[in-house]
Amino acid sequence: QVQLAESGGGLVQAGGSLRLSCVATGSWWRNNLMAWYRQAPGKERELVAHITSDGTTNYADSVKGRFTISRGNGKDTVYLQMNSLKSEDTAIYYCNLAAHGSNYWGLGTQVIVSS
Repeated sequence: QVQLAESGGGLVQAGGSLRLSCVATGSWWRNNLMAWYRQAPGKERELVAHITSDGTTNYADSVKGRFTISRGNGKDTVYLQMNSLKSEDTAIYYCNLAAHGSNYWGLGTQVIVSS
């Protein structure tokens, strides 16, 4: 059974940085897509960034140049380095793993950016 566990959220002032981590256990696929999504209060969940098994990345326009997604050496760990945070980045951030037609989600970690 695949499980995803996020960590690293918290309260930070605008302009600050946070690093989110996500560890996937129970995943044995060599090729998968790992991603970070976020959901702000009253809004739909949106894609923040994703990374393929070979390291190809894609970012939402709103975070380009500020956020960086990367994988750990074990490939089933994904990070999101968030710099120059803005109040509009406040949301619950969810880790996602997609492989072989299935999607798996973590429970989320909250990020609050105070202005």
